[in-house]
Amino acid sequence: MNLRIRAWIVAIGLTLSAAAAHALSAEEAPQAPAFTATEPGQWINSAPLSWEDLQGKVVLLEFWTFGCRNCVRSIPWVKAMQERYRDDGLRVIGVHTPEFSYERSASAVGEKMRELAIRHPVMLDNDYAYWNAMGNRYWPAFYLIDRRGRVRQAWAGEIRNGSARGREIQRQLEAILAE
Repeated sequence: MNLRIRAWIVAIGLTLSAAAAHALSAEEAPQAPAFTATEPGQWINSAPLSWEDLQGKVVLLEFWTFGCRNCVRSIPWVKAMQERYRDDGLRVIGVHTPEFSYERSASAVGEKMRELAIRHPVMLDNDYAYWNAMGNRYWPAFYLIDRRGRVRQAWAGEIRNGSARGREIQRQLEAILAE
């Protein structure tokens, strides 16, 4: 499964400067791998989650790290999507994968999340287990997972409210929410 996701990401041309890529149909999209953090101390703002817990929800999965400026500048867009589409079945799940050693502390991540008013669940991925399971290579990176747990779309790089890229991704999100 990891190789299939990785091949899919390469196939859609996931790069830092890429425009939104074509969304895969539910039939061709790979299943998202199980979350790798299963202990309560590995999650902030939530008990450990599984894809079974999220059954029937569309998930915007965000890989980020608090020392990344592009990640921090994308947070207002992520929060806007969460607020706007929560009642339509969207859940935002963050995956905090540290780039530097000072970003590994759960208390430092929690403090930064409070400072940034991040209220969605965040899984701590200090060992890069989920990063590797998804075949991810970028901060920030975003994956759109459909109601059946299939990875339908991926983007990398900063996304801002009101940007052409943000609006295109929002249209794709709306299409998957409408399915």
